[in-house]
Amino acid sequence: MTDSEILNSDTIKTLNTSISEVTVYTDRALVTRRGTVALTGNERELAIASVPATLETESVRATGAGTVAVRLLGVRTETVFSSEPVGDRTAELTQQIQGLQTQRRGINDKITARKIQLKFVEGLSEKSVGFFSSSIAKQQVGLNETGELLNFLGTNYLKYVSAIAQHEKQQRELDKQIEALLLQLRQVQTPHSQQSFNIIVAIEPSGSGNFELEVSYVVTQACWTPLYDLRVNTTNNQINLNYLAEVNHNTGEDWTGVGLTLSTAKPGMGTLPPKLAPWFIDTVYPKSPQTRELMMTRSRQPAAPEMGTYYELDMADAAPLAMMAMPPAAAAPEPIDATTATAKVSREGGTVSFQVGGNSNIPSDGTPHKVTIFSENYPLKPEYIAVPRLVSFAYLQAVAVNPLTGATLLPGKANIFRDNTFVGSVQLENVSPGQEFTLNLGIDEGLKIERELVERQVDKKLIGQQRRTSYAYRLNVTNLHQVQVHLTLKEQLPVSRNEQIKVRSTLTNPKIVAGEMGLLEWIMSLPPQAKQELYYQFVVEHPPDLTVTGLDI
Repeated sequence: MTDSEILNSDTIKTLNTSISEVTVYTDRALVTRRGTVALTGNERELAIASVPATLETESVRATGAGTVAVRLLGVRTETVFSSEPVGDRTAELTQQIQGLQTQRRGINDKITARKIQLKFVEGLSEKSVGFFSSSIAKQQVGLNETGELLNFLGTNYLKYVSAIAQHEKQQRELDKQIEALLLQLRQVQTPHSQQSFNIIVAIEPSGSGNFELEVSYVVTQACWTPLYDLRVNTTNNQINLNYLAEVNHNTGEDWTGVGLTLSTAKPGMGTLPPKLAPWFIDTVYPKSPQTRELMMTRSRQPAAPEMGTYYELDMADAAPLAMMAMPPAAAAPEPIDATTATAKVSREGGTVSFQVGGNSNIPSDGTPHKVTIFSENYPLKPEYIAVPRLVSFAYLQAVAVNPLTGATLLPGKANIFRDNTFVGSVQLENVSPGQEFTLNLGIDEGLKIERELVERQVDKKLIGQQRRTSYAYRLNVTNLHQVQVHLTLKEQLPVSRNEQIKVRSTLTNPKIVAGEMGLLEWIMSLPPQAKQELYYQFVVEHPPDLTVTGLDI
């Protein structure tokens, strides 16, 4: 059945509806449409035409209310195939292409003019070389005149070369735009049918009156992902968390002026728990030489390089005399900081919903659109981590706690700013209310760390037919901050892979016990401008005829 057949039926009435509410999940969206119709009492079906093909037909539900009692008997969907009108779109694209081609011809004329000027400068330069060389030798022309000519030639040569390069760049940009429009024009001119759905609601009205129909359905190709801006203030030890959402959909219908809700529910996961499959184990079979060679060849293939583009912008100075001539301005009023609309958070069991508002505009263009969920300040505890064996700096970490009354922070990308300076991006894991999370804020040069090998001594005598070598390190840590800092400093002892090589820790100051894999870890608090010395010593024993590798320290 087509749209025209629906409109021509006496017992079917087509409604003009609009999207009023949208709930976006992580992989789909629930859309609610509403429309009002005047019933005469003879209608048997209400129709909503041209619902996009991303509709999941089994998800359609209908309800309604009005000034007349209406029984809803059922809901069904019908598939419609139609050809898109191409005349208006073809004319629009053709006009845009012609406009860009006109611009390109104008730029090409400028390039031609600049090349004529450049050729003149080059010719003048060639002819001037012989003339000025002989004139200078005969003292007919002074060096000042020669310098002025050289400056003139050099300045104008650079001027014209730069202008040609700039025009050619503009020409390439226009070529890209023209090619993109030509591709769209070819796609529009290629005849193809479009699929959509009509939603048919069977009704039984008791009489005449107004009735508002509400239809909800699920569409695919819609999602939202969390995005965070974390701004750490090391002066007052606070972290400002901006919880954002990137909403992306290509459902085929724009969401204009809708009440937008973002939900953490996962309707696509199903309701039944997954079943465990058998866990098989087996012996390792040796790979053939051909398989090993193929794997090594793949591992040697280089990754694609990342490319970036940089732009430089020159700005002219403002005219100071004009500014001085102006009368003194009245004192400007104190600026009022802008506020950001945030979402209302609601919980039902383990699902959290963020009600963004009733006037959201998210077009169906497949590009991400940012929506602010909320912005909160959390207290943080700064901590420092140092690994002097690898890096002679300390790394600052911020430890914060998601409040028990807060919302779950879903996994997502987090942009981290430290005192208004961007320090990097991390992937934030799932953080539940009441859970602690740690942010890495990069190197902090306020802690000075020095590491020195102070002993490397081989015993001249063998002890129990074993060669014994002693090693000792001294570390000095200085707190250059004006506040007390908490530092975790990590060092390590070598770990033997051979039973004939023994490694023993003989002294640590302050005294600690080596952990697994030879890890040494000191946890300390340093007052402002304080200095702390650490020392550790270990010995390596092995048969004298055994060569030990890995002790190049």
